[in-house]
Amino acid sequence: MFEIAAILGYLCGSIPFGWLMGRYTQHIDIRDYGSGKTGFTNTMRSLGLKRSLVVLAGDILKGAVPVVVARLAFEDEEAVHVAAGVGAVVGHVWPVWLRFRGGAGVATGVGAAIALSPLAVLAAAAVFLAVVASLRIMSVASLAGTAALAAAFVLFAALDLSAWAYIAYGLIAGALIWWRHRSNIQRLLAGTEPRLGQRAATTATADAPLPPA
Repeated sequence: MFEIAAILGYLCGSIPFGWLMGRYTQHIDIRDYGSGKTGFTNTMRSLGLKRSLVVLAGDILKGAVPVVVARLAFEDEEAVHVAAGVGAVVGHVWPVWLRFRGGAGVATGVGAAIALSPLAVLAAAAVFLAVVASLRIMSVASLAGTAALAAAFVLFAALDLSAWAYIAYGLIAGALIWWRHRSNIQRLLAGTEPRLGQRAATTATADAPLPPA
């Protein structure tokens, strides 16, 4: 059942909402623009806020749904819940439908975490929003929020507000999300990471201009 949960989570997480939005509204591959990822931030910069909010909702749901199903089917098997959540994040990052080239996993990771422990997500969200408000750099906020989420899982497990096994989710998913942000970290160190409100000036794989939002 552990393997089944991971596979189902992966298949659900692989649904490429960002790619589909770009394909069917602008007839583009969103991965050819901006950061080259398929998630909320790149779709917002490349396709505009309204379309990116739809992508955000879809990415959150595809993280939450497999965990909810796993919890309903195996209520006391926390490792199965974690497998479903990690599988969803892996699916978003390496979607089988897009030749294993997807997004960074933040929204999908949040969706899975909400289904595991809403209280931990609330604590991490406070950190995320504080960083966004002060720095207006989405990648920094995502990295800070991911680290805060892992810490929150430890704290709430110690307070008996969530399962100890969920700490594994925070560490594994968090490490994957940080690894997927390595290019953002390089741009941060170089001082070239765009802030909120800026459209990406260069493309990930081509020199084509950004599509109209």
